[in-house]
Amino acid sequence: MSEGREREFSWDDVIEHDGADFVLLPAGDYPFEVISLERGRHGGSEKLPPCPKATLGIKLTATDGSEATVQHNLFLHSKCEGILCAFFTSIGQRKHGERMTMNWNAVVGARGRCKVKVEDWKDKEGNIKQSNRIQKFYEPEEGQTTGTAWKPGAF
Repeated sequence: MSEGREREFSWDDVIEHDGADFVLLPAGDYPFEVISLERGRHGGSEKLPPCPKATLGIKLTATDGSEATVQHNLFLHSKCEGILCAFFTSIGQRKHGERMTMNWNAVVGARGRCKVKVEDWKDKEGNIKQSNRIQKFYEPEEGQTTGTAWKPGAF
């Protein structure tokens, strides 16, 4: 199996990769890289009607080099336009206040900076678990590079 390439298994396939250990980073500001994008559809909820949804796999990198991967949903609806603008500004596709067409083909590999929080949740058995969640995307600071040219330590 090729590294980083997803595929379905047949019933008699050989398996070997245990998967990465779960890493919980403390709340704070982190550089990130978008490592995957899946287009889907939000079925609607009490707060948001049905709309297209982008599910991003985002790799966070701590100053000590440890990494965590989180899933983050971006909803393509006018109620969420502010977070869409913040995301595309963070990865350098947009300047604050600028109109732009979202370029989803350039999202995987893009880099930026975000604020992460630790969120508590209950599993099916009622046990309290914790996970990281992106709270906010930051605009690049003056002189910072974003997109695929960004390098760890630049923040």
